[in-house]
Amino acid sequence: MAASAPTPHATGFPTEGRCSYYVEKKKRFCRMVVAAGKRFCGEHAGAAEEENTRKRILCPLDPKHTVYEDQLEKHLKKCNSREKPKPDFFIQDINAGLEDETEVPEQLVPISSLSEEQLENLTKKLRKASAALHDALNDPKNGDPAIKHLKQQASILGNIEKLNLLGPRRCFVEFGAGKGKLSHWVDIALKDAEKVHFILVEKVTTRFKVDGKHRKKNSVFERLQIDIQHLCLSKIPVLREGNLPVVGIGKHLCGVATGFLLLKKRRK
Repeated sequence: MAASAPTPHATGFPTEGRCSYYVEKKKRFCRMVVAAGKRFCGEHAGAAEEENTRKRILCPLDPKHTVYEDQLEKHLKKCNSREKPKPDFFIQDINAGLEDETEVPEQLVPISSLSEEQLENLTKKLRKASAALHDALNDPKNGDPAIKHLKQQASILGNIEKLNLLGPRRCFVEFGAGKGKLSHWVDIALKDAEKVHFILVEKVTTRFKVDGKHRKKNSVFERLQIDIQHLCLSKIPVLREGNLPVVGIGKHLCGVATGFLLLKKRRK
């Protein structure tokens, strides 16, 4: 039986069509595809003899990538990390704190002060699950981490149902949406309800989003990349023009974001 041909790395040569720059830290050649007739990718072009006269520098907007120094001005106009125009619903620090420093916030009630009956009722609410997640909760393919999140989503959805907030002709705003899975389950629970709009609010770019998978005629998914601290709901076009009742939902909010959201609620 003939021996298999050695790999390019084993022979000390880069793969054909790939960058010829040897990454010492990784003990291998760079695997980026190169342009026709070039030996190096854009990131390592400075190592090529024909490119020696051009210098690459760190991008001042995002030092995670580099750019040719003589093309910096052009790059800054199209860099993904550049500051983008603010939408109408962006109002600086609108939810950051009290409008009037003399205003006294509402009294918070610690859980330790609740009676046994109140605690029991609270526990029942948190454990209430929705039938929409029954199959997912009992799917053996879901591991413990997935089951934990499904139980939380089922509890939230169950309480939305109990409060009679699950219905047609309304807008669900998911704060701290992440991948958008809570809205995903709300949409499934609604089935074919008419004129349902979802607004998913998240301040960072998120991978593996599930809201893009929804293509039903009766449901519209819209994602806003903005910090809750600066979000003015009344200036979002669909809420300003559609006159839809708003249902706020959330699962991933941290303590600070929850504070911003409560301050927003108090202003309504």
